[in-house]
Amino acid sequence: MNLSSVFPVFFQGLLLGFGLIVAIGAQNAFVLRQGLRREHVGSVVLFCALADAVLISAGVLGLGQALGQSPLLARSLAIAGALFLAVYGWRALQRARQPNRLEAAAGSTRMQRGAVLAQAAAFTLLNPHVYLDTVLLVGSIGAQQPAALRGWFAFGASAASLAWFSALGFGSRRLAPLFARPRAWQVLDGLIGLTMFVLCALLLRHAFLGH
Repeated sequence: MNLSSVFPVFFQGLLLGFGLIVAIGAQNAFVLRQGLRREHVGSVVLFCALADAVLISAGVLGLGQALGQSPLLARSLAIAGALFLAVYGWRALQRARQPNRLEAAAGSTRMQRGAVLAQAAAFTLLNPHVYLDTVLLVGSIGAQQPAALRGWFAFGASAASLAWFSALGFGSRRLAPLFARPRAWQVLDGLIGLTMFVLCALLLRHAFLGH
């Protein structure tokens, strides 16, 4: 095995990973908000990146095909994810109505690391799109690679997740002066809330209509 065979496979996984993860979604919105709050950012970034790496590896090893043959499991994941997104969306809209609670200053209420990671786990593991992207899509494409190079494909896709979440979480701090204003937090939470409800509707449509 040499670099001439490894690099194309790694780069294909990297591009696919970026193409799937760089989009507006519940998980990205959560990482962005934690970055703006400067609250356990490293832990959230590391958790999301490791979760993606595990799911991608599982998909490349063949789990994608197993999930693709279980419509009941896919529907159950969609319904559970839709419920979670609806609850979080409602909470975000409630926060948007109370600007005093949206301050990112040191005096604002901070969540414990365990509670933040629990939310990160929910956004990651209760979101069917995460499984569709990482396990099914990335897994099915990675499984087509030569057996000796599948690990490099998974590594490329996982590296994309780590790079994106790091940029989203730590890079968002540059926006801190803007989001120090309560009005900006209201707009952000309003957009997040609406995004959650749109994603919830799409998941329910997928679960019951199949498209």
